[in-house]
Amino acid sequence: MTNIQKLCIKPILEKNDVIAQAKTGSGKTATFAIPIIENLDVENFATQSLILVPTRELANQVAQQIRKLARHIHNVKVLTLIGGVPYKVQVESLKFGAHIIVGTPGRVLQHLFETKVTFPNINCLVLDEADKMLDMGFYDDILKIINELPTKRQTLLFSATYEENIKELSQKITYEALFLKDESVHTSQSINQKFYCINDKEKADSLPYFISSNDAESTLIFSNTKIECENIANNLYEKGLDVLVLHSDLDQKQRDEIMILFSNKSYPILIATDIASRGLDIDDIDLVINYDLARDLHTHKHRIGRTARAGKKGLAISFFNNEDIDNKKFLVDEFNLELEEISNINNSKIYEIDSTFRTIYLNSGKKNKLRAGDILGALTAAIGLDKNDIGKIDILTFCSYVAVKKEVLNKALDGLKNNKVKGRFLKAYEK
Repeated sequence: MTNIQKLCIKPILEKNDVIAQAKTGSGKTATFAIPIIENLDVENFATQSLILVPTRELANQVAQQIRKLARHIHNVKVLTLIGGVPYKVQVESLKFGAHIIVGTPGRVLQHLFETKVTFPNINCLVLDEADKMLDMGFYDDILKIINELPTKRQTLLFSATYEENIKELSQKITYEALFLKDESVHTSQSINQKFYCINDKEKADSLPYFISSNDAESTLIFSNTKIECENIANNLYEKGLDVLVLHSDLDQKQRDEIMILFSNKSYPILIATDIASRGLDIDDIDLVINYDLARDLHTHKHRIGRTARAGKKGLAISFFNNEDIDNKKFLVDEFNLELEEISNINNSKIYEIDSTFRTIYLNSGKKNKLRAGDILGALTAAIGLDKNDIGKIDILTFCSYVAVKKEVLNKALDGLKNNKVKGRFLKAYEK
């Protein structure tokens, strides 16, 4: 178990209110999910746990992990209530009920007051990444939601920081809560940070060199604006690199697909706004580049926390120019960092910035009772791929994605087009 799991799981199982402070990538989801599942009354088909999270991506990932942890229990229903997906579909799903609901505050509040849904059987409320929700302005929404819940319940609050606003909220919504803190923090042993003074023109042109000089197979680049994200992507694309872009202008289907393609190693570079500083459940990002400095220390910590997850080491590089002098100062003071010389970058190193895998899209999913084993069986037994040629398989409601090594992509595509998967022919093409 991780530190936060060792600290929290037993007290949560014992039905205590808990306020837990832990860094990103510390295993928080399993910390509250395991007790929720263990305490679940499956025969009572009513919503017993409500989990509030700041972003759609985190909601989907929390729900997915809960489903995996609950696989040993028959007929556990987990429902997500988030924006970016049709509202009426969620209304219909609510009519059938769910044991556990994971949602963003805005959409949950909408269902409470417009759909007139009630949660009289809630016995556990979880606020995950509470500090981020408050940063996003959800304080009042959270209180409105809590006012509609039973007062006799267990409340669990997880936060990377514990500042005055979190303390105030926790005092309002918890009862005799245990405060449990994971003392471990990101250090130079887990995240190696480097700072470079560089002008805007040099930033765009030098990105490939920073990636290749560090042999990074998976790179996450942060920018402060959606427009700049697109500009960076265009620049790298013109240099022949495959990139993905993630920001709030994309609808939920697009955002989900981008997350899948990056996490299964089909694309080597993801360029994102701070929408990706929380809720990315990817354990092996080699390099984080702050193309623009974060506007505050907490955002910077969450950005660099995308690397060095699950006990692994990572590298975070930050660019700044003379206009960033104030932001640079608080970062240098916090981490005791020294300025790196741009001349130290090895421009002559030969390193191919590419991905090991490619992704195949299939027009069948959970609604068609398709399972990962069905796809794996078709690729190995029917088509003849080695199991080591197959990467991550993601099964969504109406479609699926499977990563295969790029050397066998054409063989896999031809085989899927000419062989049935679970008794029927599927459309298959590369994403």
